[in-house]
Amino acid sequence: MKQPLNLIIFLFLALQSIIAQQIKSPSEFLGYELGSQFSRHADVVNYFEHVAQNSALVQYYTYGKTNERRPLTYAVITSEENMGRIDEIRQAHLQKAGIGDTSTNSDMAIVWLSYNVHGNEASSTEASMKTLYHLITEKEDYLKNTVVIIDPCVNPDGRDRYANWYNQVKAEPYNISQEASEHHEPWPGGRPNHYLFDLNRDWAWATQIETRERLKIYNQWLPHIHVDFHEQGINDPYYFAPAAEPFHEVITPFQRDFQTRIGKNHAKYFDEEGWLYFTGERFDLLYPSYGDTYPTYMGSIGMTYEQAGHGRAGLGIQTDEGFVLTLKDRVEHHFTTGISTVEVASRNASELNQEFQNYFEGGDFQYKSYALKGNPDKLRTLQELLDRHEITYSKVRSEKINGYNYQNKGAGSLPAGTGTMIVSTDQPKGKMVKVLFEPQTRLVDSLTYDITAWSLPYAYGLDAVASNKLLSGTAENATASIDNKANPRAAGYITKWNSMQDAQFLAELLKSEIKVRVSEVPFESNGKKFAPGSLIITKSDNQNLDNFHAKVVAIANEYERQLLTAETSFAGSGPDFGSSDIKIINQQRIGLLKGKEVSSLNFGEIWYFMEQDLNYPVTPLHTDYFERVDLSDFDVLIMPEGWYKDFMDKKTLEKIKTWVSSGGKLIAIGSAVGSFKDKAGFKIKDKRDSLKDSTAKKTNLIPYAERERESIKNLITGSIIKTQVDHTHPLAFGYDDTYFTLKVSNSSYDLLEEGYNVSYIKDAEVVSGFAGSEAVKNLNNSLVFGEVSMGSGSIIYMVDNPLFRAFWENGKLFFVNALFFTNNTVKDY
Repeated sequence: MKQPLNLIIFLFLALQSIIAQQIKSPSEFLGYELGSQFSRHADVVNYFEHVAQNSALVQYYTYGKTNERRPLTYAVITSEENMGRIDEIRQAHLQKAGIGDTSTNSDMAIVWLSYNVHGNEASSTEASMKTLYHLITEKEDYLKNTVVIIDPCVNPDGRDRYANWYNQVKAEPYNISQEASEHHEPWPGGRPNHYLFDLNRDWAWATQIETRERLKIYNQWLPHIHVDFHEQGINDPYYFAPAAEPFHEVITPFQRDFQTRIGKNHAKYFDEEGWLYFTGERFDLLYPSYGDTYPTYMGSIGMTYEQAGHGRAGLGIQTDEGFVLTLKDRVEHHFTTGISTVEVASRNASELNQEFQNYFEGGDFQYKSYALKGNPDKLRTLQELLDRHEITYSKVRSEKINGYNYQNKGAGSLPAGTGTMIVSTDQPKGKMVKVLFEPQTRLVDSLTYDITAWSLPYAYGLDAVASNKLLSGTAENATASIDNKANPRAAGYITKWNSMQDAQFLAELLKSEIKVRVSEVPFESNGKKFAPGSLIITKSDNQNLDNFHAKVVAIANEYERQLLTAETSFAGSGPDFGSSDIKIINQQRIGLLKGKEVSSLNFGEIWYFMEQDLNYPVTPLHTDYFERVDLSDFDVLIMPEGWYKDFMDKKTLEKIKTWVSSGGKLIAIGSAVGSFKDKAGFKIKDKRDSLKDSTAKKTNLIPYAERERESIKNLITGSIIKTQVDHTHPLAFGYDDTYFTLKVSNSSYDLLEEGYNVSYIKDAEVVSGFAGSEAVKNLNNSLVFGEVSMGSGSIIYMVDNPLFRAFWENGKLFFVNALFFTNNTVKDY
C-alpha cells in the first residue's frame, strides 16, 4: 500500500510542476521586462486569462464593460481546496455581516486589492500582474486561509488613454528630464474615466458604469480588507496606513489598530530595502465615497496606498531631490505592500472574522431612523441609489414624526401622510446609513482631504427628520404604471415641472420635433391648478406633426409622466394657452467648452449630464479652435469651471459679448464666473477683492507652524449652505423659496445690482460641514445663481456647481431651467 501512495504523491507533484511551468511570469508572457513598458489593458486581461487557464488557484471573471467597451474584470485567488467550495466560503462570510442565512462557518480572510482607479497612476496595474503570479507560485501558504480578489484595473478607459499616449510620445531610451514632453500629459489627462469622472470619488454616489458594475460584485463579498492603489507627486516617496485624522466616528478601535499593524508590516520590508515612506498624514477617513472610506463603512479595513509617480513619472523621471524614479521602482513598491497586506490578513484571519462580525452587530447611534417625504420622483431616485448599495428602506403611512428637522436645523417634525420613506440604522449596513444620512458629520479635525458635507436629504431636496426612535414600515409597493390615453379632440396636454424625470420627458419631446410651451405664471385648467414651469403641449403648435396625440401620449407613458388632457385652451384662471406668459420652448443648440484651461472634471460632469441624465444633444467646442467657431450656430454656450486667463483675451471676450448681445445665452459655472468680474457689461463683482484690499497692508506675524491651520479660516471644504430663492424666476421653476447649495470653495460674489438674484445667501447659515469663520462672513448677501441681461441675450452665473460629481440631485433642475427656460427668446430655425 505504501508504494502506490508514494507514486500518487509523486505523480501529483510532477503534475503540479508541469502546470507551474506552463504559467508564465508577466515578463515572459508580455515579451518585455515588467516595468520597462506600460502594458495596454488588453494585454493585462490576456495575462490574467492565461494564468486562470493554467492554474486551479485562480478564477477570472468579467463583471461589466466600460463606456468604451473595455472589460471590467476581477480574479479570485485561493487554494485549490478552498476554490472547490468558494461560494460556501463567501456565503459563510456574508452571514457574519447578517446577510444571508447559512449554517456553514468559515474563518477565511477575504482581501480585495483594487488597482489603477486613476488611469494615469498606472504602475499599480503592472504590479497586479506580479502580485498574481507570486501569490500562486511562491506564497501559496497564504492562500490556505485567505481568499484574495484582484481587480487589476478599475479604470481601463483612463489607463489606456494614458498608456497609449505615453507609448506614442516617449523617447527611446526614456528621458528623465522633468521638462521632456513625455512628462506632460495633454488635456484632459488619463486620470478620469470616459466621462472624465474621478472614480475614486464615486463609490458612494455610484453615478458611473464602472462603479455600478463593481458594487454588484463588491456586495457579494464585503471583504475584510480593501486596498486602493494610487500614485502621488514625484517627490513624495510612498504613503501607507495608518490614515490621517479625521476618522469618522463609526470607525472602530479595531479598524484603527489593524491599519497600524498592517503599516508596521509594510515598514519592515521598506526599511530592509531602504525605501522611504510616510504614514498618518494627508489622507483621512471621512468622505464616504473613496476607495478606502466606503469599504471601511462596510466593515472592511479600507486603505489607500500612494506611490510617488503619477502621470508625470513615465518610465523614469528625475525628482527634485536628484533621484531617478523609475516605473520598475514603483511596481516593486506596490507589489511589496500588496503581498505584505495578504500576509498580515493570513496571519490574523480568525481575528479579522470576529471583528468583522462585531462591526455589523449594530451601534449606539443618536438617530435610529431617518424619515423622508417629498417629490415622488426624487424619492424614487434616492431609492435607486440605496438599491445599488443593498440598503433597505420601507414606506409608512404615518402620524407626525418628531426629531431633528433638516429644513429648520433643529427640533421639529414631519407632517402626517402617506408615502413617508423610512431608512433605519437597524440593518446590516446601518453604519453606512448613519454616514450617508446624518445631518451633521462630527469633525475632530477641520483639516480634511475632501468635502465635509453630503447628507442625502439635502442632496436630493427632500423634507426629512432624523429620529432617535426605531421606526418601521412596510416593504415598498410597486407604483402603478402610468397609462395616459390619447384624446384627438383635446386642445392639448399639461404636465407638472419639478423633477429630473420631467426634464427627461421635455428633452425627448423636443428631440421628437414636438413643440412645447412653458407657463411663466400659475394657471388653472379643468379645475386643476398648475405652478409656473408647467409644460403645455398644444395641438395648435403641432398641426403639421402626424399622429401628434399618439406620439405625445406614447412618450409620456414611456417616461411615466401623468398628463392632464386640456379640453380647451381657455384657462379656468390665469393665462390662456395663447398668452405671452406661456412661451414656446426652443430646441436649444448647445455648445460646451472643453480643452486647455477648462476643468476636465466639470466638463465631464456636464457632458455626462447631457448624455446620460438629460439625454439631449450637446456640441463640445475645443478652446484651441474657438476663435474659428461660428457662435451663431448656437443658442447656448456653457463655460465649465476653469482658469481662463489666457483663453479670455480681449478678442474672445468681445466675440462672446457680441454673440450674447445678439440673443445668445452664456452659462458660466463656478470659477468660470471669475472670468467676467469687473468686465464691462457683465455686471459681476467678486466680494473677496474688497476684502483683499482692506487687509493687504497687514503684517503677517502668524508663526510658520500655525499658518496652515490659520488659513482654514478663509476656506470652505464642501459645506451645505441655506439659500433664499426667487421661485418666480424661470431659472427656479420647480423649486420653492429655499434651496440648500453645496459650496465647495470660498468663492463669493456681490448680489447683482442689475439683474436677477435667483438664489442667494442672505445671512450665511451653514447647515452641515466645515466652513472657516472668515469665509462664512464673506458669504453674507452673496450670489449663488443669477441672471443679467446683455442686449437681447443674457448671462447666467452659477457660482456653485449644481452638477457636482453628479450626486447633488437637487441642483440639476436649476441647470435644465438655465438651458431651456431662462431668457427663452424665440428663434427661427
